[in-house]
Amino acid sequence: MLSAEHEDLRDAVRAMLSRGNASWSGLCQQIGVAGLAVPEEYGGAGATLLEAHVVLEETGRVLAPVPMLSATVAAHALLLSGDKSVCADLLPGIVEGTTIATVMWADSLTETVRYVLDGDTADVLIVSTPDGLFLGDSRHRVHTPTMDESRRLATVRLSGGTRIGPPAPQLRDIALVAQTAEQVGAAQQCLDMTVEYTKTRVQFGRPIGSFQALKHRMADMHVLVETARSISYAAVEKLDLAAAAAVSCGETLSFVAGEMIQLHGGIAITWEHDAHRYFKRAHNSVHLFGQPHEHVARMSRTI
Repeated sequence: MLSAEHEDLRDAVRAMLSRGNASWSGLCQQIGVAGLAVPEEYGGAGATLLEAHVVLEETGRVLAPVPMLSATVAAHALLLSGDKSVCADLLPGIVEGTTIATVMWADSLTETVRYVLDGDTADVLIVSTPDGLFLGDSRHRVHTPTMDESRRLATVRLSGGTRIGPPAPQLRDIALVAQTAEQVGAAQQCLDMTVEYTKTRVQFGRPIGSFQALKHRMADMHVLVETARSISYAAVEKLDLAAAAAVSCGETLSFVAGEMIQLHGGIAITWEHDAHRYFKRAHNSVHLFGQPHEHVARMSRTI
């Protein structure tokens, strides 16, 4: 599915993130990550969700504290609205990284919504309701502290809004696919860190990675990660698979993060090691765009 151009994109993003000081504006202006799925008429690259998926895997791999997930979903929401004037007004800023936009789901424009991704820092609030898509108004937004310090969430109290388009039920599936890309990237990093550690940790005069029992456990991790990656990419092409991908990728990241902690031993429960960050991301991300049991219920209705 991935071409040489996709691999070049992955390498460019990975190289920039590996420097440790990559900023959101830098990623947007030097690589154009926020505008990959945005048409050229609005300043984007005119690519698709597939290209955004490649970038989201990389930001998820290092738990980069950048609003790539919210920007991807927000850009798709604006395009789904069909309002060319609003798109022309807002998308160029999102592409350049100067405008932070996010999407929230609500039953009405007069309620309080919790756990809104980047909700307290966003310049633009897009609200998806049963009645349509709106640019939301809010006079009260409060940062919600979370165990996952790489993910910024907020409580937003809506106070109205301006309708920009019809209901977009497919938007949640797009959000789920984008989220699974991050989860796959994080799960791959958990696996890579574990394999590398077992090559260097010596017990009874041998690297622990040579023990058959641990080889089996890491092989199981590998199979799960590759399966999750496959269904995540399949959901890019067929959004009907988004709910299944969300359940699969969420469970995979939770399992692999837990295995990483066990196979690292005592060092993994120290604050200095990154294992706890991936474990927290695993438990945080599965609730971001709906509960797992809700996704399972949706799948059962389509079978």
